[in-house]
Amino acid sequence: MNKQVGGAGGDGTVGKALEVLDQVAAVERPVRFSELLGESPLPKATLYRLLQTLVSQGMLAYDVDQQTYTLGIRLVRLAHAAWRQSSIAPIARPFLTALSETAGETVHLAQLDSGQVLYVDKQNPSNAVDMFSQAGKVGPAYCTGVGKALMAFIDPGELDHVIRKQSFYAYTPATLASEGALRTELDTIRRDGVAFDREEHEPGIICIAAPILNSKGRPVGALSVTTSTQRKSLEELIEVRPALLEAASGIAAAVEDWQFPA
Repeated sequence: MNKQVGGAGGDGTVGKALEVLDQVAAVERPVRFSELLGESPLPKATLYRLLQTLVSQGMLAYDVDQQTYTLGIRLVRLAHAAWRQSSIAPIARPFLTALSETAGETVHLAQLDSGQVLYVDKQNPSNAVDMFSQAGKVGPAYCTGVGKALMAFIDPGELDHVIRKQSFYAYTPATLASEGALRTELDTIRRDGVAFDREEHEPGIICIAAPILNSKGRPVGALSVTTSTQRKSLEELIEVRPALLEAASGIAAAVEDWQFPA
């Protein structure tokens, strides 16, 4: 068996191929070879060979007419399998649906991923508000309701690590753009059990969020009800707090005995 040498982090050919997949995915549209080459540290021949391999394995798709690459159907199937096996989303889905119907607003389910928020599911009402978040998207933790709800209840040592990963970019005038302001807010969230997004990430978008806590009081995810300031005020949104907390507790109970992959 040949041993692969080189590549980022010593991962060799596999690591390089994954980096190419990440590069194609990051463009979020069909991309030409010349564009990939312009941004890639790989030699032209290596990049071409990896792209050909990924296409042959169904991880990428190649449009001959347009001469562009997109993510392949095999990658989509793997993503769905990972979603089913390693996310609380399938278990939480009935609770999200019920909460969205009760609140008449969009409901998000999120988990922490490398210090950021990964949206793992989303349920919209029939008249949904257009917003950044979508299942599979990654967003900042420090200025989103779900992100703050998650950070407030993780271990102190982990919290320090997560805070170091925050950019503290001021998306809006309401963004908590410093570590001190964030830590003060997290203290309030621990006391109250819910977090708010007061137009901190997107102008006009507000939410109330709650952590989904396991039996040890640590978050396995977070749940939010999100709307726009044109539909509701923050005071009106607070009225869904009991339903939000009930849904979070229901999900926590449902996942308590579920064994996720390490």
